Amino acid sequence: MNKNFNQPLKDINVLDLTRVLAGPTCTQILGDLGANVIKIERPVTGDDSRNLGPPYLDKNSKDQKESAYFLSVNRNKNSVTIDLTTKEGQELARNLVKKCDVVVENFRAGNLKQYGLDYKSLKKIKPDLIYCSITGFGQSGPYSKRGGYDYLVQAMGGIMSITGEKNGPPTKIGVGVSDIITGLYSCISILAALRFREKTSKGQSIDISLMDAQVSWLSYVAQSYLISKKIPMRIGNDHPSIVPYQTVEAKDGLMVLAIANNSQFKNFCNFAGLEKISNNEKYKTNSLRVLNRQSLNAIIKKTIKKKEISYWVKGLINVNVPCGPINNIKQVFEDPQVIFRKMTVDIKHKNRKIKIVGSPIKLKKSPIIYKKSPPTLGEDTVSVLKKFLKLKKSRIVDLKKKNII
Repeated sequence: MNKNFNQPLKDINVLDLTRVLAGPTCTQILGDLGANVIKIERPVTGDDSRNLGPPYLDKNSKDQKESAYFLSVNRNKNSVTIDLTTKEGQELARNLVKKCDVVVENFRAGNLKQYGLDYKSLKKIKPDLIYCSITGFGQSGPYSKRGGYDYLVQAMGGIMSITGEKNGPPTKIGVGVSDIITGLYSCISILAALRFREKTSKGQSIDISLMDAQVSWLSYVAQSYLISKKIPMRIGNDHPSIVPYQTVEAKDGLMVLAIANNSQFKNFCNFAGLEKISNNEKYKTNSLRVLNRQSLNAIIKKTIKKKEISYWVKGLINVNVPCGPINNIKQVFEDPQVIFRKMTVDIKHKNRKIKIVGSPIKLKKSPIIYKKSPPTLGEDTVSVLKKFLKLKKSRIVDLKKKNII
């Protein structure tokens, strides 16, 4: 049996007009789930993220570089180079759309209309098309024409205002989370639209923005504001509504203590030799601990400082108290749990094997298959045009001479 047979999105074709991070995150997940993803890139330069480095895979190569950034979100895709600014290039793209179920794009709102590749134009030739547009601020509203980037949206969407130390400046998160969350929401939306089409035979457009996604994952912090009207402030590594749920300094460095209920607090106190405070009226419930966090933290910090991280982690885990070290990235990939869960994967890339970050999706009956490494620029152009558009060799040679592909 073909090992790809049971993948959920087998036989779903996706035309990927995205670049950098949010869109490619979405289409990589679709590819992981079995979709055939055709990534359209500009001839010569390709996706902008190919040049977002260092580091590069072949740092000394005189040929086209492959950045770690690009490699992180482009596995399980076919790279096809087409110049969409030309009439012939646009016609090639439209003909590919006829063979596809989904189009994903992250151009500025309205920009693809000039190429005849907007939803209104394409649904005329493919009525059941699912068309997902990813932008900084959405297809409507006063900011719709603006360009949007993760850093900008982290600032405007509120997450920076609550990240960082209490008396320090607002701080961005160390990964482009607004982009990544937007990619996840986009993928979820496409899966829902595919299900809707299965039931109704109708396609639809999907409008996803970084700003909307960012605001949505302010989550309980946003809800707290909507209820209380109090503007949340930065509190560093503390938690606004759970105590003790924070970093603490052991004898040999910082660790995290994440006590989420009264039972865990009591177990912690018993192990730490703080039995008296577990029954203290000031600390018996989480609400009281939040109100009295300053005095409680002084006691906990003095106690934790006496022993090494390994002592606390080993002992507290044994009594069901969540805690752990603050790992750097090297330590993450050396962690036995991360290794056991196969969160790195060896994949053949050109004439060698490289490691890539694995998918967190663990489907028992239809598992993720790492069938294709992130493609070199245009490596699939000829094969895709032959397979999907039945173009003859002479036509492909002509397109190459004109620099259209």
